[in-house]
Amino acid sequence: MKKILLFLFMVMIFGVNSFGAELAEVEETVGDIILAIDTIWIMIAGFMVFFMHAGFALVESGFTRSKNTINILMKNMVTISLGVIMFFFVGFAIAYGDSIAGLIGSSGFALMGFGDFDFDIYTPGAWFFQAVFAATAATIISGAVAERIKFPAYIVIAVLTTSITYPVVVHWVWGGGWLDALGFHDLAGSTVVHSVGGWSALIIAYVLGSRFGKYGPDGEVNTIPGHNIPLGALGVLILWFGWFGFNPGSTLSGMAAVDIAIIATNTILAAAAGTVTSMFFSWFRFGKPDITFTLNGALAGLVSITAGADIMSPIGSIITGGIAGVLLIVAVQVLDRKIRIDDPVGAISVHGVCGAFGTLAVGFFALGDGLLYGGGASLLTAQLIGIAAVFVWCIAFSFIVAKVVQATIGIRVTQEEEINGLDIEEHAMSAYHL
Repeated sequence: MKKILLFLFMVMIFGVNSFGAELAEVEETVGDIILAIDTIWIMIAGFMVFFMHAGFALVESGFTRSKNTINILMKNMVTISLGVIMFFFVGFAIAYGDSIAGLIGSSGFALMGFGDFDFDIYTPGAWFFQAVFAATAATIISGAVAERIKFPAYIVIAVLTTSITYPVVVHWVWGGGWLDALGFHDLAGSTVVHSVGGWSALIIAYVLGSRFGKYGPDGEVNTIPGHNIPLGALGVLILWFGWFGFNPGSTLSGMAAVDIAIIATNTILAAAAGTVTSMFFSWFRFGKPDITFTLNGALAGLVSITAGADIMSPIGSIITGGIAGVLLIVAVQVLDRKIRIDDPVGAISVHGVCGAFGTLAVGFFALGDGLLYGGGASLLTAQLIGIAAVFVWCIAFSFIVAKVVQATIGIRVTQEEEINGLDIEEHAMSAYHL
């Protein structure tokens, strides 16, 4: 349809004969213009997603102690840098290459033969957009394992996440794999990106153990506050801005103006709803409105709407984001106090739990196909299967990786190194010279 409309517009303005070509040549020109617009749009969206890594760096460093700031920044720099290199050589082929039984791709390593791929945009543009997504999935792990993981161990985990863990799930959903055939829907990665990072972080944090002093001998849970909340707040707002590339960019089309507009609308509404419900629920639960929960509430709303922003109504988006804002706090409390898994920034709850919830919400709130819109249970069933399959894959593979790393190069710093701070012990310098 967009080709027809653009073609008719050009004919009305210029006339067919003014091109000095036959009708077929005019159609080719229209196609080239559409290709250029779509590619430019996906590149701009990709630039915004890349900028989200600045947001992650600020959130993670602000929500942790000052003595580990350089270590956090180093991990974020390594994640984006090694991540895109590994996605170039290995990850993209596993994600989008010729399918083996709908489970894994097998062609396009190092972008060889990229002309054989069909994304309706230039393939390097599609690679770029997906590469920054891959690094996003990996950097989620960084926050959950902060302040006690060995730097070399984290490098190994980031490399394997961007080259294997994430690309396999991409193939299942976006690369024509078995979940795609099942009807599973995830626009921009509530499960494909965020739950992959969240569930991987869950099992690695479990193997790693809690920070020294987090849990007392009598079962008490001690709060270890971050050192710079304004830095964390700035990071959240940068992430919120970048999400307007993350979700609308996943249309892969700059010509899809209506789709981009509704996706952006649903994205900001869900984020706002998550912020508000987290603020009020923390106020009710703890007696005061908590800034860290409020900031993470915005991220919870964003993560939750990422799966269905293209097929939900604005009201459905508000409900989804609002529930996620409350679910976030409940999940943090359960993980911290019941399961006793130490997550300094709340990454597991924000990305793993709220990512799974947002994916499930598609089965209820999708216009036409959702259970609450008379669509029956088929979509909801597909969403449940996808959530479970990704959970099992990430938990199993990450557990193997964590155990192998633990048994070889070691996964955790010593207690003395942790007390002194990873900045000094791992990088021989301090972020703040006061």
